[in-house]
Amino acid sequence: MSATLLALLHRDMRVASRELQYFFLRVGLQPVLFTFIFGYVMPRLGIVQRGYNSLLLPGILALSMTLSSMQAVALPLVIDFGFTKEIEDRLLAPISIMGVALEKIFVGVIQAMIAGLFVLPLAWLIMGGGVNLDASHTIFLIAISILTGWLFAAFGMVIGTVASPQQVSLIFTALLSPMIFFGCTYYPWAALQNIRWFQMMVLINPLVYASEGFRAALTPQLPHMPLWLILGGLLGFSIFFTYFGLKSFERRAID
Repeated sequence: MSATLLALLHRDMRVASRELQYFFLRVGLQPVLFTFIFGYVMPRLGIVQRGYNSLLLPGILALSMTLSSMQAVALPLVIDFGFTKEIEDRLLAPISIMGVALEKIFVGVIQAMIAGLFVLPLAWLIMGGGVNLDASHTIFLIAISILTGWLFAAFGMVIGTVASPQQVSLIFTALLSPMIFFGCTYYPWAALQNIRWFQMMVLINPLVYASEGFRAALTPQLPHMPLWLILGGLLGFSIFFTYFGLKSFERRAID
């Protein structure tokens, strides 16, 4: 990693650190609210079965990292490529355009990891500790975390380079709601076998592989997607979105 890339990375992380309280509010509010209702209130009302928290927590973790990495890349890029073209100061650095784009993805991965470290213990505490987590798959958990951050940071780059400032809120609204509800965040993919067409349809949603990956890493005793499908989906979508994200970034940068 070149000194210029490290300098750009340091700059973006320093900017993010100045708005740390807004960062935690942005990435933690929705997952924590879902955790409180589905993981604390509903189990105590007897609406959901015992053990549901163990299925829910990995999905909440996936959701928080997804939101963090997407927003960390997409929202600044929309501003940078806006009317004022603030991206130009980065493009003048002694580094290639692709290097600047890859640095943005690195920032997204880092912020996703921070969000995960923030939300996981907080959600566990809200649920009252009634979650059976398996800590024996640490390497697999780290791999899933990195792939999830990479995938959605690259996805955020695609959004940030194709959306105008006027469109970005609409795009996030139109994308996030279906992605969350069809992303196996609140239910395991394996349980959809009785609705086979729906089980196959949700495979086009990248959040499914993140949710199932964290289930396989944190609660391997519960039903989850096969590991080869999890890793294949995360890696395949990561490469796909990175390719189109970099191409779109380069096209916007030279306009």
